[in-house]
Amino acid sequence: MKKQLLALSAAAVLLASQTAGAEGFAINEWSAEGVAMGGARMFAENDAANIAYNPASITKVQGEAFKQSAVYISPHGKYDLFDDKGSNFESGKNVVHAAWVPSGYYVKQLNDKEWFGIGAYTRFGMISEFERNSTVATNAFFSKLAGVSVTPTYARKFDKKWSAAVGADINYVGLDLEKNLTLADNKGNLVGGPTHLDGESYALGWNAAVNYTFDDKNEMGVVYRSKITHSMEADFNAYGTLNTKTGAYGEVTLPDSWSIGYSHKFDDKTRVELNGTWTGWSSYDALNIYFDGAIGYVPVGGGLYPVTSSENPKNWSDGWRYAIGVEHKLSDKYSVLAGFAYDESSIPYDGGDFIVPTGNRRTYSLGAQYHDDDQTLALTLGWMDIGDLSFGGHQTDGYTHAHTHDNYAKIFGISYQRNF
Repeated sequence: MKKQLLALSAAAVLLASQTAGAEGFAINEWSAEGVAMGGARMFAENDAANIAYNPASITKVQGEAFKQSAVYISPHGKYDLFDDKGSNFESGKNVVHAAWVPSGYYVKQLNDKEWFGIGAYTRFGMISEFERNSTVATNAFFSKLAGVSVTPTYARKFDKKWSAAVGADINYVGLDLEKNLTLADNKGNLVGGPTHLDGESYALGWNAAVNYTFDDKNEMGVVYRSKITHSMEADFNAYGTLNTKTGAYGEVTLPDSWSIGYSHKFDDKTRVELNGTWTGWSSYDALNIYFDGAIGYVPVGGGLYPVTSSENPKNWSDGWRYAIGVEHKLSDKYSVLAGFAYDESSIPYDGGDFIVPTGNRRTYSLGAQYHDDDQTLALTLGWMDIGDLSFGGHQTDGYTHAHTHDNYAKIFGISYQRNF
């Protein structure tokens, strides 16, 4: 039954629409409690979601535990477009629908020193959508990266101070991009229409973690997650007068990351966590798509040059995410949680687009938890100030400069854990 529940969780993650919840297209919303503490949730007691936040801490789970979480994210935002004279000629908003981000975890204590766990959750994902007849559509009117990580994990407790874990990341991504495109046919006549690129890929990564307990009140941990490169076969379809169908190929690199956390217990009721996560976004240097055949032509020097690729340099910079979370026990059965997180923007002016049109992010959250020997239920409310972003247009875009603003997201999370 527990294996069936975990399989159902993995399927739900695969089917869900994804919304970016951290810088770039990273996701940190892995449980209601994690959201409530701003993502600073590396040292939770008896929490199966430690598989996602800090695999070395699954040694804090007693017996067996299954956990199911779902986080609801409702994004909002506006944009302005400018021509080469600096005039604002179009304003609008994103039309993305709210999405659920589900996850599931199972942890089993094998003996007094060894644990096994497996999780199905989203590390990377994003979705953006704009009106199909807007000028934005020359860059992207629909973009979606749906991802899931299935992470079988082994953890060992060496003594009262040290514990460590290592695990695989069986990683899936599905990429779906739509935009309006105008080119020339083989006679030089302008042709155009909406285009659709979709593909999927599986790849393997790994993670490792270590915890050190200084004393009854202080604890520290480090987690590393590897880079994962997906080689993706895709289908490209162009409609309207462009009317082209061909195969395509591209690579999507999911960056590696380091997380370091520290926990301090003031007493038996109150503790605080500090967390910093570095992500190597510089590995996202370009989004290049190569087509099996020419999808059209561009005039060059009196002739026609076949278009066999779409090359878009990104050159993002590495970035940090900082978080602080507080957990306070009101009684043996009730706790309250609060958190704040800040994400640095990694997107340069010449590497921005409407696929990920977001800047610095600040997340404020509150949560409550009920817990007894058999089960835990948590609820969270959060608000994310996503921040403004300015970026330049590319050769085929219908604008010179773009500015996104008034971007925010409303967040609701629920988690349920059953102990066996």
